[in-house]
Order: sequence, then C-alpha cells, then structure tokens
Amino acid sequence: MIKEQQKSQKSPKTALNGGKPAPCDVVVVGGGMAGMTFAVALESAGLTVTVVERLDPAGFADAGFDGRVSALSLGSRQVLETIGLWEAMSQDAAPILDIDVTDGGTPAFLHFDHKELHPASNAQPMGHIVENRIIRRAQMEKLPSLSGLKFMAPAVVKNIERGKTGAKVCLDDGTVITARLVVAADGRASRLRNGAKINTTSWQYDQSAIVTTVIHDQPHLGVAYEKFLAPGPFAILPMTDDLDGHHRSSIVWSDRSDLVPAFLKLNESDFNGELARRFGDHLGRVCATGPRWSYPLGLSLAETYIADRLALIGDAAHAIHPIAGQGLNLGIRDAAALAEVVVDASRLGLDIGMKTVLEDYQHWRGFDAVALAGATDILNRLFSTNNAPLRLFRGVGIDVVNAIGPARRLFMREAMGITGDLPRLVRGDVL
Repeated sequence: MIKEQQKSQKSPKTALNGGKPAPCDVVVVGGGMAGMTFAVALESAGLTVTVVERLDPAGFADAGFDGRVSALSLGSRQVLETIGLWEAMSQDAAPILDIDVTDGGTPAFLHFDHKELHPASNAQPMGHIVENRIIRRAQMEKLPSLSGLKFMAPAVVKNIERGKTGAKVCLDDGTVITARLVVAADGRASRLRNGAKINTTSWQYDQSAIVTTVIHDQPHLGVAYEKFLAPGPFAILPMTDDLDGHHRSSIVWSDRSDLVPAFLKLNESDFNGELARRFGDHLGRVCATGPRWSYPLGLSLAETYIADRLALIGDAAHAIHPIAGQGLNLGIRDAAALAEVVVDASRLGLDIGMKTVLEDYQHWRGFDAVALAGATDILNRLFSTNNAPLRLFRGVGIDVVNAIGPARRLFMREAMGITGDLPRLVRGDVL
C-alpha cells in the first residue's frame, strides 16, 4: 500500500478533459512522456484509461518547465505516428541525419550517415531531437479527442489496493478509481514500485548533466555530435531554428558533480567561454541562451517489472545514463510492448491484470533494458577517464567500427530502434 502524507482538502476530482472518474480498464499513475504514450496507445485500441498526474499540466509547455530534449529514434517516431501524436510535434522536431563521435583530443573518429541504410531517395533520419515540453504539449493537445481517456491533474495517489479481481486507486481528495490493471509510470523514484516492494539495482555516477540551449553562427545540417571527454560525455544535439532564425542546438554537458554548481553560477561571458572550449569552432561562434539546468546522473534497474495487477514502464522500470540518448526510447518501447500485450489479452477475453498476461510483458522487455543499461554504463566508465591504456583501446575500437561497414550499420540500426523483437507500434502497425 502506498501512503501519502498530504491530507484531503478538496472535493472529488473531475478529469481535465471532462467527466467524473469511472471504472476503467487501466489506471496509469504518471502522466509523463512514457505514461501518456502508453495511455493514448491503449485508448486508440478501444480500452478505457485514467491517467493520474501529480503535477499541474498548465506548465508543461512552458519554456521554463524542462530544459531537456529527447532523441526520438525512428522506432519511437513510428509509435507516435501510429497513435496520432507525431503530427503535433513534427514541425518542432529536428532530424538527426548524421552522428559524429570523437574521443577527446585524440584522432579517433566515428561517423554515422543515415544514407547508408537506405537509398538516397528514401533515406530516413536516424531520429529526431524534440524538446520534452513540445512532446508533453502534443500529448495534452490530444486529450480532447480521446473519449476513452480521463486525465486527472494535479492529483496525488494516497493508496492503492491490489486484489484478485481488480485494483482500487485512492486519491488524496477521496476519489476512488477502480481498474483491472495499474501501470506505474511515476519516474525513477517510483512510489508505486517501492510500495509493491520491488527492489532495484542502482547507483549514482560522480557526474551531473548541465543542460542548456545554445545558438551558433553556422547551421548544424542535422549532425549530432558526441564528444567523449575525461569528466564525462559532451553532446551537441541539433534543434530547429528559433523564430528569429537563429541556429540552435541543445547541450548535454556531463561533468563532475562537485564542479557543476560552480559552472552554473558563472556569468554569461565566462560560461560561454567554458562552453566554447568544449564545443569547438566547427559551427562558428556559440553562446548559451535561456536558463541552465542540471540533473544528477545515475542508473536504476527494477528487479522485476510486474507485481499483482501492477506493471512498471519508463524510468520506474529503468533509468540509464544519457550517453546514448536512449532513455525515452526505452520507455516508449515499454509502452508499445505493454499496450500490445494488454490489448491482445483483452481481445481474447482474458483478465488483463492477471499474472500470466503481465509475465509476457516482463519476458519481452527485461533483456532489452538490462542490455542497454549495461552498455551505457560500460561506455560511460570506459570513456570518462584519462587512463592511457584505456584511451588507446577505445581509440582503436572507434576507428575499427568506423572502418567496418557492417558493424557501423549495426550500431545505426540499434540506435534507430529497428532491431530485435519489435512491438507492432514500433514497426508502424496499429494494435
């Protein structure tokens, strides 16, 4: 049982998109990007869903809400297209056409070109960079057209009762929602996961990420850059031009946690100087614009993604280092896989919350998350050091991958999310 210290001070809640909470098929706790993708996918297949979100959605689309961007792979874009969310964000999505990887001051260089995988006439971007606030705005704008989805926010879960035949989600205002399945999409500190006594393997890196938007003189031409520096990776991610025509990129600057507060406090001139030193001059003059954010970096893996009438998705199930830009893509694949399992079970007349149904989801998604978490952890540890033998080893590795076409193309397909046992939505097929 999950308990919340806040006392009820409000009358029973009405959903933002109209109507009182009613019995539904699934309750999703957490209305973030993965949770809402899952909810919309279910609703598109005819199931009823209630989403409970603790934050006030009025600020979701505000420029000051979240400075982060997400690298949406081709597979994730196909999910969003299929469930009707992509169109509303596509104009603000910058295509990733090429990726350049360098190792500090060494000559090691790795180049991924999107045209390698397709004929030039049908070359698909490897992915798109989209601001998180734009993704959430698109999800909120979709709500009025979703008659089978109720969105309740701000709302706090007081406790959850999970039984043999169903679950009850009790909110702090006295509202009670019944469902056959509860989905935890409430982030890496998931209260639902902890309340179900699901253990995690987790640790913190001695790194924090500085996130900000920069403008630069030259267009980026759809190229994303990953620079491996001793304190941590430095990523330059292409964004769409702003309304004034300035060329923009998002910076994810990983550095020692003890140094990050000092970087954040620098005046504009000094901060831009530190930024330019890491950024380089390939895009001309560069300067930060707007706020600076910082986020501590760590890894967390739940030992299981399921419990009685409960399934975990997104960061509640796994939170990884941003070095490969795959965090949200993992969550979207979770959403697509769980939606497929639940919808197929429902069409067969099965209880969508029973253990055997949820085990199909667990078996499907467990390996993917563990493998990617392990890969990002190894990459970060391997490249965040100045150890001379390791630098030689990784430099040779980068050059070898760059020289061998099949290996390079395999890495590209993995980054695009188009390998392995893919859910129907990831393939671009409807549920």
